Amino acid sequence: MIVSVLDILFSYDSHHVLRGVRFQVEAGQFVALCGTNGAGKSTLLRCINGLLRPRVGTVLLDGEDVGLLSRKEVARRCASVPQQGRSTELTVFHVVLLGRLPHCRWGPSRDDLSRVERILEEMNLAPLAHRPLSALSGGEAQKVLLARALAQDPRVLLLDEPTNHLDLKNQLAMMELIEKVARKEGLAAVAAIHDLNLALRHCDRLLFLKAGKIHGAVEPAGVTPDLIREVYGVDAEIERIHGRWVVIPQ
Repeated sequence: MIVSVLDILFSYDSHHVLRGVRFQVEAGQFVALCGTNGAGKSTLLRCINGLLRPRVGTVLLDGEDVGLLSRKEVARRCASVPQQGRSTELTVFHVVLLGRLPHCRWGPSRDDLSRVERILEEMNLAPLAHRPLSALSGGEAQKVLLARALAQDPRVLLLDEPTNHLDLKNQLAMMELIEKVARKEGLAAVAAIHDLNLALRHCDRLLFLKAGKIHGAVEPAGVTPDLIREVYGVDAEIERIHGRWVVIPQ
Protein backbone atom coordinates (compact mmCIF):
# COMPACT_ATOMS: atom_id res chain seq x y z
CA MET A 1 0.00 0.00 0.00
CA ILE A 2 1.21 3.52 -0.74
CA VAL A 3 -0.97 5.20 1.90
CA SER A 4 -1.92 3.55 5.18
CA VAL A 5 -3.97 5.52 7.71
CA LEU A 6 -3.93 3.51 10.92
CA ASP A 7 -6.53 4.32 13.58
CA ILE A 8 -5.75 8.02 13.81
CA LEU A 9 -7.35 10.39 16.28
CA PHE A 10 -6.96 14.14 15.79
CA SER A 11 -8.32 16.90 17.99
CA TYR A 12 -8.34 20.69 18.03
CA ASP A 13 -7.99 21.25 21.78
CA SER A 14 -10.72 19.06 23.28
CA HIS A 15 -12.78 18.79 20.08
CA HIS A 16 -12.27 15.43 18.36
CA VAL A 17 -12.28 15.93 14.57
CA LEU A 18 -11.08 12.46 13.56
CA ARG A 19 -11.62 9.35 15.63
CA GLY A 20 -10.24 5.92 14.82
CA VAL A 21 -9.93 6.56 11.07
CA ARG A 22 -8.38 3.63 9.24
CA PHE A 23 -8.01 2.92 5.50
CA GLN A 24 -5.43 2.20 2.80
CA VAL A 25 -4.89 3.37 -0.78
CA GLU A 26 -3.06 1.39 -3.43
CA ALA A 27 -1.11 2.59 -6.45
CA GLY A 28 -3.41 3.66 -9.28
CA GLN A 29 -6.44 4.14 -7.04
CA PHE A 30 -8.56 7.27 -6.91
CA VAL A 31 -10.39 7.53 -3.56
CA ALA A 32 -13.03 10.11 -2.63
CA LEU A 33 -13.50 11.52 0.87
CA CYS A 34 -17.18 12.39 1.21
CA GLY A 35 -19.31 13.84 3.97
CA THR A 36 -20.95 17.01 5.22
CA ASN A 37 -19.12 20.24 5.95
CA GLY A 38 -17.08 19.82 9.11
CA ALA A 39 -16.90 16.02 8.83
CA GLY A 40 -13.08 16.14 8.88
CA LYS A 41 -12.18 15.70 5.20
CA SER A 42 -9.66 18.55 4.94
CA THR A 43 -8.19 17.71 8.34
CA LEU A 44 -7.67 14.13 7.21
CA LEU A 45 -5.81 15.31 4.09
CA ARG A 46 -3.53 17.45 6.28
CA CYS A 47 -2.82 14.47 8.53
CA ILE A 48 -1.85 12.38 5.50
CA ASN A 49 0.70 14.92 4.29
CA GLY A 50 2.07 15.48 7.79
CA LEU A 51 0.95 19.08 8.23
CA LEU A 52 -1.09 17.92 11.21
CA ARG A 53 0.07 15.29 13.68
CA PRO A 54 -2.56 12.87 15.06
CA ARG A 55 -2.72 12.46 18.83
CA VAL A 56 -3.14 8.72 18.34
CA GLY A 57 -2.39 6.46 15.39
CA THR A 58 -0.04 6.63 12.43
CA VAL A 59 0.01 7.62 8.76
CA LEU A 60 2.41 5.61 6.60
CA LEU A 61 3.70 6.63 3.18
CA ASP A 62 5.27 3.61 1.49
CA GLY A 63 5.53 2.00 4.91
CA GLU A 64 7.26 4.95 6.62
CA ASP A 65 5.73 7.09 9.36
CA VAL A 66 5.03 10.51 7.83
CA GLY A 67 5.66 12.07 11.25
CA LEU A 68 9.29 10.94 11.15
CA LEU A 69 10.01 12.31 7.67
CA SER A 70 11.36 15.79 6.96
CA ARG A 71 9.12 18.20 5.07
CA LYS A 72 11.35 17.81 2.03
CA GLU A 73 11.08 14.02 2.16
CA VAL A 74 7.29 14.28 2.48
CA ALA A 75 7.15 16.66 -0.49
CA ARG A 76 9.08 14.17 -2.61
CA ARG A 77 6.38 11.58 -1.99
CA CYS A 78 3.19 13.53 -1.42
CA ALA A 79 1.80 16.48 -3.41
CA SER A 80 -1.25 18.56 -2.52
CA VAL A 81 -3.64 20.51 -4.72
CA PRO A 82 -5.54 23.24 -2.82
CA GLN A 83 -9.09 24.34 -3.61
CA GLN A 84 -7.94 27.31 -5.66
CA GLY A 85 -5.12 29.81 -5.92
CA ARG A 86 -4.83 32.53 -8.54
CA SER A 87 -3.44 35.44 -6.53
CA THR A 88 0.19 35.12 -7.62
CA GLU A 89 1.68 37.06 -10.52
CA LEU A 90 4.13 34.24 -11.22
CA THR A 91 3.86 32.80 -14.70
CA VAL A 92 2.40 29.36 -15.28
CA PHE A 93 5.88 28.02 -16.05
CA HIS A 94 7.30 29.28 -12.76
CA VAL A 95 4.31 28.06 -10.73
CA VAL A 96 4.81 24.55 -12.11
CA LEU A 97 8.57 24.85 -11.61
CA LEU A 98 7.91 25.35 -7.89
CA GLY A 99 6.89 21.71 -7.86
CA ARG A 100 10.53 20.77 -8.50
CA LEU A 101 11.77 22.43 -5.28
CA PRO A 102 11.82 19.20 -3.23
CA HIS A 103 14.27 17.77 -5.78
CA CYS A 104 16.52 20.83 -6.12
CA ARG A 105 19.79 21.37 -4.24
CA TRP A 106 20.85 24.90 -5.23
CA GLY A 107 18.51 25.78 -8.06
CA PRO A 108 16.57 24.21 -10.92
CA SER A 109 18.66 22.02 -13.20
CA ARG A 110 18.27 21.56 -16.92
CA ASP A 111 16.44 18.32 -16.14
CA ASP A 112 14.02 20.21 -13.88
CA LEU A 113 13.27 22.71 -16.64
CA SER A 114 12.77 19.89 -19.15
CA ARG A 115 10.44 18.11 -16.75
CA VAL A 116 8.27 21.22 -16.42
CA GLU A 117 8.18 21.72 -20.20
CA ARG A 118 7.13 18.10 -20.66
CA ILE A 119 4.31 18.37 -18.10
CA LEU A 120 3.03 21.57 -19.70
CA GLU A 121 2.98 19.87 -23.08
CA GLU A 122 1.25 16.74 -21.78
CA MET A 123 -1.45 18.79 -20.04
CA ASN A 124 -1.93 21.19 -22.98
CA LEU A 125 -0.74 24.12 -20.86
CA ALA A 126 2.25 25.09 -23.00
CA PRO A 127 0.39 27.99 -24.73
CA LEU A 128 -0.19 29.50 -21.26
CA ALA A 129 3.38 29.06 -20.01
CA HIS A 130 4.26 32.77 -19.95
CA ARG A 131 0.94 34.10 -18.66
CA PRO A 132 0.55 35.02 -14.98
CA LEU A 133 -1.53 32.57 -12.99
CA SER A 134 -3.77 35.43 -11.83
CA ALA A 135 -4.87 36.04 -15.44
CA LEU A 136 -6.23 32.53 -15.97
CA SER A 137 -9.76 31.23 -15.65
CA GLY A 138 -10.67 29.06 -12.66
CA GLY A 139 -10.43 25.87 -14.71
CA GLU A 140 -7.07 26.80 -16.20
CA ALA A 141 -5.65 27.81 -12.82
CA GLN A 142 -6.78 24.57 -11.17
CA LYS A 143 -5.15 22.61 -13.97
CA VAL A 144 -1.89 24.51 -13.38
CA LEU A 145 -1.98 23.67 -9.66
CA LEU A 146 -2.40 20.01 -10.58
CA ALA A 147 0.58 20.34 -12.97
CA ARG A 148 2.66 21.83 -10.15
CA ALA A 149 1.77 18.86 -7.94
CA LEU A 150 2.72 16.39 -10.68
CA ALA A 151 6.06 18.18 -11.15
CA GLN A 152 6.96 16.92 -7.67
CA ASP A 153 6.92 13.36 -9.08
CA PRO A 154 4.88 12.26 -6.07
CA ARG A 155 3.63 8.83 -5.10
CA VAL A 156 0.57 10.36 -3.41
CA LEU A 157 -1.74 13.07 -4.74
CA LEU A 158 -4.02 14.86 -2.26
CA LEU A 159 -6.76 17.17 -3.51
CA ASP A 160 -9.05 19.41 -1.48
CA GLU A 161 -12.28 19.91 -3.43
CA PRO A 162 -10.56 20.00 -6.83
CA THR A 163 -13.78 20.94 -8.66
CA ASN A 164 -14.75 23.80 -6.35
CA HIS A 165 -15.76 27.00 -8.27
CA LEU A 166 -15.49 25.21 -11.64
CA ASP A 167 -18.25 25.04 -14.24
CA LEU A 168 -19.67 21.67 -15.31
CA LYS A 169 -17.33 21.20 -18.25
CA ASN A 170 -14.24 21.98 -16.18
CA GLN A 171 -15.45 19.81 -13.30
CA LEU A 172 -15.66 16.82 -15.62
CA ALA A 173 -12.34 17.65 -17.28
CA MET A 174 -10.56 17.98 -13.92
CA MET A 175 -11.90 14.69 -12.56
CA GLU A 176 -11.11 12.88 -15.80
CA LEU A 177 -7.56 14.23 -15.70
CA ILE A 178 -7.00 13.17 -12.08
CA GLU A 179 -8.36 9.70 -12.80
CA LYS A 180 -6.18 9.36 -15.91
CA VAL A 181 -3.03 10.54 -14.14
CA ALA A 182 -3.59 8.23 -11.16
CA ARG A 183 -3.94 5.24 -13.47
CA LYS A 184 -1.09 6.13 -15.82
CA GLU A 185 1.45 7.18 -13.17
CA GLY A 186 0.41 4.65 -10.53
CA LEU A 187 -0.38 7.34 -7.97
CA ALA A 188 -2.51 6.98 -4.86
CA ALA A 189 -4.99 9.85 -5.32
CA VAL A 190 -7.23 10.99 -2.45
CA ALA A 191 -9.69 13.85 -2.91
CA ALA A 192 -12.20 15.59 -0.67
CA ILE A 193 -15.29 15.84 -2.87
CA HIS A 194 -18.76 17.23 -2.23
CA ASP A 195 -20.34 16.19 -5.53
CA LEU A 196 -21.30 12.53 -5.09
CA ASN A 197 -22.09 12.08 -8.77
CA LEU A 198 -18.58 13.14 -9.75
CA ALA A 199 -17.16 10.75 -7.15
CA LEU A 200 -19.36 7.90 -8.40
CA ARG A 201 -18.32 8.61 -11.97
CA HIS A 202 -14.54 8.74 -11.45
CA CYS A 203 -13.46 7.20 -8.15
CA ASP A 204 -12.68 3.60 -7.24
CA ARG A 205 -13.88 3.95 -3.65
CA LEU A 206 -15.86 6.43 -1.61
CA LEU A 207 -15.05 6.92 2.08
CA PHE A 208 -17.95 8.55 3.92
CA LEU A 209 -16.96 10.51 7.02
CA LYS A 210 -19.49 11.23 9.74
CA ALA A 211 -18.67 12.73 13.15
CA GLY A 212 -14.98 12.13 12.52
CA LYS A 213 -15.34 8.42 11.77
CA ILE A 214 -15.54 6.44 8.54
CA HIS A 215 -19.23 5.59 8.35
CA GLY A 216 -18.86 3.67 5.10
CA ALA A 217 -16.10 2.65 2.69
CA VAL A 218 -17.59 1.35 -0.54
CA GLU A 219 -17.12 1.05 -4.27
CA PRO A 220 -19.58 3.07 -6.40
CA ALA A 221 -21.96 0.11 -6.66
CA GLY A 222 -22.07 -0.07 -2.86
CA VAL A 223 -23.54 3.39 -2.31
CA THR A 224 -27.11 2.99 -1.05
CA PRO A 225 -30.04 5.28 -0.18
CA ASP A 226 -29.62 4.25 3.47
CA LEU A 227 -25.95 5.31 3.43
CA ILE A 228 -26.82 8.70 1.88
CA ARG A 229 -29.57 9.23 4.46
CA GLU A 230 -27.33 8.27 7.39
CA VAL A 231 -24.45 10.53 6.31
CA TYR A 232 -26.25 13.53 4.83
CA GLY A 233 -29.77 13.32 6.29
CA VAL A 234 -31.16 13.37 2.75
CA ASP A 235 -33.51 10.91 1.05
CA ALA A 236 -32.20 9.89 -2.35
CA GLU A 237 -32.48 7.23 -5.00
CA ILE A 238 -29.50 5.52 -6.61
CA GLU A 239 -30.02 4.76 -10.29
CA ARG A 240 -27.80 3.32 -13.01
CA ILE A 241 -28.03 5.54 -16.06
CA HIS A 242 -26.02 4.84 -19.22
CA GLY A 243 -23.81 2.49 -17.23
CA ARG A 244 -23.06 4.99 -14.41
CA TRP A 245 -24.42 5.19 -10.87
CA VAL A 246 -26.23 8.44 -10.16
CA VAL A 247 -27.56 9.91 -6.89
CA ILE A 248 -30.98 11.55 -7.30
CA PRO A 249 -32.15 13.49 -4.21
CA GLN A 250 -35.87 13.19 -3.55
